[in-house]
Amino acid sequence: MPNTVSSPPKSVKSQRATGRVTLSDVAQAAGVSPSTVSRALRGERAVDPALIERVQAVSSKLGYVPDPAARALASQRSNHVAILIPLLSNALFVDLLDAAQKTLRAAGFQTLMGVTHYDASEEEQLLREQLLHRPAGLLVTGLDHNPVTRKLMDSSQVPCVHLMDLPTSNSNSTGTNDAAPYCVGFRQTEAGAALTRHLLASGRQRIAFAAAQLDPRVMQRLYGWRSALQEAGVYEPTLEFLNPAPSSLALGGVMFEQIMQQRPAVDAIFFCNDDLAQGALMAALRMGISVPSQVAIAGFNDLTGSDQMLPALTTVRTPRARIGEAAAQMLLTLMRGEAPELPQLDLGFEIIQRQST
Repeated sequence: MPNTVSSPPKSVKSQRATGRVTLSDVAQAAGVSPSTVSRALRGERAVDPALIERVQAVSSKLGYVPDPAARALASQRSNHVAILIPLLSNALFVDLLDAAQKTLRAAGFQTLMGVTHYDASEEEQLLREQLLHRPAGLLVTGLDHNPVTRKLMDSSQVPCVHLMDLPTSNSNSTGTNDAAPYCVGFRQTEAGAALTRHLLASGRQRIAFAAAQLDPRVMQRLYGWRSALQEAGVYEPTLEFLNPAPSSLALGGVMFEQIMQQRPAVDAIFFCNDDLAQGALMAALRMGISVPSQVAIAGFNDLTGSDQMLPALTTVRTPRARIGEAAAQMLLTLMRGEAPELPQLDLGFEIIQRQST
């Protein structure tokens, strides 16, 4: 009678054929199902912590490395979230990204980041590339996108939350469907108007607006400044100073010199962000211009160092870390197939008065 050799389990056969430890190998060694291994390795809170620890120990012992491509193919979705932000050199987006990543990682998701550089075509290309990886969700900065990008978001059916912006009263959609967008942020126009009213209340009448980059959120602040001055009856179109160049401290200094040379009677300048305002304060020191007695200076976003300027900078504090965390939580809700309590979450802003006004 010939000797018979029993066939090895499928998982072992697969491992020997590919040289790769599989999810089934880990499941067999841990005495649980492959789906339990998957959920345990993602750190899902519904899985018992002791079981997570056991599965992780077995996984480490066997040298198991998850295959994200196989996981995405099996589930039609990966375990990563794509995040599109305009810049990494701006602390505003670094704070937002850090908070979002921490929240998503705690729920078992990884992040795949793309930097758009405020370029609509680059944003479109990045989104195409991200969608090839079948992300579980999308976090996208702003509500202003070109028609192709909007169509890609709609047709992908990937849960998406927009950051930093809220829709205006006469617009409830960023795409081709009728559904309002999910978004977390604050109303940029209202923030711009509030800071302008603050300057008016301090007795300023000739208030200039200085801006760089000129992205949609900056332009909304411009509209807020403009509407507040129009309401007060002191709006002057010649006090708008707009430069499409990237924002920087150096540019802020240049713009301050330009404004003081061309409009020496201005008594306040609202810079669209703190980078420019900080540069303006340094230029004022070099030029011997007293702030705020000769001219008040205000910024936007309350970036690092604004409270250390001489004089300390008056600004608008924006809740970027809270926005990142809340947007990630909203996205997690959508990825579970649930409806968020509020589709548009307004986290507001705060006027921070310091010595520069």
